[in-house]
Amino acid sequence: MPRVPKQQASTGCSVERALNLIDGKWKIVILYKLLRGTLRFNELRRLIPGVTQRMLTHQLRELEADGLIVRMVYAQVPPRVEYSLSARGRSLEPVLMALKHWGDTNLSSLEAKAA
Repeated sequence: MPRVPKQQASTGCSVERALNLIDGKWKIVILYKLLRGTLRFNELRRLIPGVTQRMLTHQLRELEADGLIVRMVYAQVPPRVEYSLSARGRSLEPVLMALKHWGDTNLSSLEAKAA
């Protein structure tokens, strides 16, 4: 069964449609890590220690299908696959940086209250 792109699956407001593109436990983290530049699969796995290989593969495929990342396969032995942000994915940089800034500013005080 072909995958329906998330942007077509929802007819809600633009915030809802935008969130549908980046929902998933690891997608925002993957996009944030790719802000530093092109990374190979195992580099991403090392940078995101909580993600399983299967989940990382799944999330990368969805991000690629939605046009947020670019997957480059090099014909060599062993095969080399690299991931980078597309122009559309790069346009999320201000959003990702704002989310990081918010987390840096607010999460330590929330965690202290919970303790």
